[in-house]
Amino acid sequence: MTKAELVEAVAKSASLTKAAAEKAVGAFISTVTGALKKGDRVTLVGFGSFEVASRKARTGRNPQTGKEIKIAAAKVPKFRPGKALKDAVAKKK
Repeated sequence: MTKAELVEAVAKSASLTKAAAEKAVGAFISTVTGALKKGDRVTLVGFGSFEVASRKARTGRNPQTGKEIKIAAAKVPKFRPGKALKDAVAKKK
């Protein structure tokens, strides 16, 4: 599902105009992004949690040349699905 398809689905589901749904989706994305930038954790009960994880520096290999390269440490966004989401996806129809 693309962002445009998500906006359309939100508009239909919540009986909103596409413009209002796009604002809502955009606000959600920017709010979560801002919270993660500050190092906060965003938890949506039943859906999941967004958080920032630290990745240590490591040595990797260039697949074309086989030469070793150093990969710098980084902070990366991480999503952990909640129980309700896991159960909904795992259910067989």
